Amino acid sequence: MKIAKNTVVTVRYKLSDAQGNLIEESSEPMVYLHGGYENTLPKIEEALDGKEVGYQTELQVEPDDAFGEYDSNLVKIEPRNRLPTPLEVGMQFEGTPDNEDEEEQALIFTVTDIADDKVVLDGNHPLAGIALRFDLSVTEVRAASEEEIAHQHVHGAHGHDHDDHDDDGADDHFRSHPIH
Repeated sequence: MKIAKNTVVTVRYKLSDAQGNLIEESSEPMVYLHGGYENTLPKIEEALDGKEVGYQTELQVEPDDAFGEYDSNLVKIEPRNRLPTPLEVGMQFEGTPDNEDEEEQALIFTVTDIADDKVVLDGNHPLAGIALRFDLSVTEVRAASEEEIAHQHVHGAHGHDHDDHDDDGADDHFRSHPIH
């Protein structure tokens, strides 16, 4: 079966920066609903469209087509007493950028530094500003169910499960999600 709109695609991947430094290698495959549902990067969908099981490729995605350019305006310095205790580098908080736009969506800010009575919070995606290289290998392609198409994401193994329980008792993590 060829990868096309409303197919469920299973891909093993390795993610590196443009210099070849490994960022992440999949222990579980990425499973997504193909066809513009924002379940993976559009450039990945474009590269895989029309391909079949066994297809392998290396794809470089520039920041504008991935997680955007790094925006120094999304870095905040906050008084330490405004944040909970204990506080560690790497912790994340939801907040809004410092600007006048009341319509601005909340962002996830990551604690990047703690010094005395100040904390540095960064609202950029950790991969913002980085050209990314994906090594992709398609391992499965199947037709999506009507329910998956209606919900715009994959259900079942490595996808999202709407049931409150699992047949094998293991956690079924939501593996595909919008990445804007």
